[in-house]
Formats: sequence, structure tokens, C-alpha cells
Amino acid sequence: MKPLGILLAAGKSTRFGSNKLLYPVIDNTPMILLCAEKLASVLPDSVAVISSELIGLTTQLEQLGLAVVINEQAELGMGSSISCAIRAGESLSQSSGGWLIMLADMPYLHSQTIQQLVNQLEKGASIVAPAYNQKRGHPVGFSQTYKNELLALNKDKGAREILKKYHEALELVPVNDKGVLLDIDQLSDIL
Repeated sequence: MKPLGILLAAGKSTRFGSNKLLYPVIDNTPMILLCAEKLASVLPDSVAVISSELIGLTTQLEQLGLAVVINEQAELGMGSSISCAIRAGESLSQSSGGWLIMLADMPYLHSQTIQQLVNQLEKGASIVAPAYNQKRGHPVGFSQTYKNELLALNKDKGAREILKKYHEALELVPVNDKGVLLDIDQLSDIL
């Protein structure tokens, strides 16, 4: 069974100066849509968790195949968006073989990397993440084993505490994709 793709797009972009997810990165396409397109190319029935500020992109995200969920508690941070997405997936009757959690500020990530992580989850991996030059990157995938802990998240650390707690279960997938380490926090991060 395929994991449910989760695109986290409800952050504040405080270091960027404006909403970075709207910034045109490649071919004048906003960062969030580039990331959504890559995720949907591998996991077409994914969920995008957005803040109310991005409601104007709902139609475009839905046209890519993503269900759009507004995190009304986005100020609580990334963890609240993860639990919001998992609940949304369940309410949409999308049973899944776990979750692949992708950040919407990583436009240089390759679709092939997403596929490699999905393959590992489908083969029974418990927790997966890509590694470029032996450095762990994103996205991160979790099997159903971690459902209750993911649903309990409500802080800005996202799933970091779960990764620490179960570090022995983490399977690093070597990839030739520097994009797994390149998230955009400020304008100078744009390549």
C-alpha cells in the first residue's frame, strides 16, 4: 500500500521577508507549486497543508491532484500541520501505508528521490529519509507504526523528536540529489 504524501506549506516564512512559497523559482512557477507537482508525480493523492494566506492556490493544487487542507492552527508549527494532514487523509478515506512528509520549500528535490523513498516504505521500512554525501535530508517517511505519535504532534519541531526517539529504525537511502538538503529560508538560498 502506498504512503500518503503530505506537503507542508503552512509556515510563516519569517526569514524570507514575504511568503516564500509564492516566490517564482523555476520558469516563473511559485515554489509551492513546483514542490506539489513533484510530490503528485509520485503520490498523486497527496494532501497539501496550507495556511489561510495561501487559499488562492487551492485550485492549482487541486488540479495537480492534491487535497488541500487549511491548518487553522498553523501558528503552533510544523507538528500541527503533520497531524492535521494525517487526520485529513483519514477523513478523505485515504488509507495509507504510512506517510511521506515533504516540505514545500524544497524546489530542487528530484521526483526520483521521492520515488526511492516510497519504494522503501512499500518494502516495509519503518522510517526513511534520503542521504546526500552521508547527510540526512528531506522528505522523511514513516510507516503506520508511528501514527499515534504523529497525530500527537503540535509543536514547531515537526517529527524531529520521533526521529530522535527511534533513530535505530531510521533507514537512510543514499541519493545523488543535493536537493534533499536545500530548503529555501531566505532569498539568497535561491539557486
